Amino acid sequence: MRNSLIICLLLISSAALGQLKPLQLSNALVVAQLDKQDDRYSLEVNLTELLVNNGVKALPSLNVLKFGSDITQLSSDSIQSSLKMKGYDTYVLVSVRGYDKRFKASTRVNSLDAALSAGNLFPIYRDEVTSVSFEFLFYRNGEFLGSDIVKCGNVSSRDTVLKRFRKHVGKRILKEWVKK
Repeated sequence: MRNSLIICLLLISSAALGQLKPLQLSNALVVAQLDKQDDRYSLEVNLTELLVNNGVKALPSLNVLKFGSDITQLSSDSIQSSLKMKGYDTYVLVSVRGYDKRFKASTRVNSLDAALSAGNLFPIYRDEVTSVSFEFLFYRNGEFLGSDIVKCGNVSSRDTVLKRFRKHVGKRILKEWVKK
């Protein structure tokens, strides 16, 4: 009984602490999973700029895919080998998880194909909302590295969401994603 309790505690603590391993990002293809094209463009450009400012070689997926293309094409062998030749082996997928501050990082480990084909129900901003939670999924060479949640509170418009996104994600990049 005692041994099973210890094993359970170890598994729970390793799952909680091991969710986001030190990423040591050096390169990243930024993929925003949003339905609205202008929201996708805004998130990809802002996250790419933040990563580049912190010494990470970054590229938005909009520079890889043709306008209106299906995002699942990013998992094709031809695009992955082309990106690898350019020096990109890490994918950062970002989506809106919801409009509440209580979200936890996902514990499901999906393949890159499954993660890219997952739909997104939420736009960046909705009226009557004061908080937006963004989920980040990290894949390197097609393998899942970890996930992270960034919560942006006190928002009143689309512009304040993007402003809070830049502030909170900029801090997270320095502290956890690029830390060596």
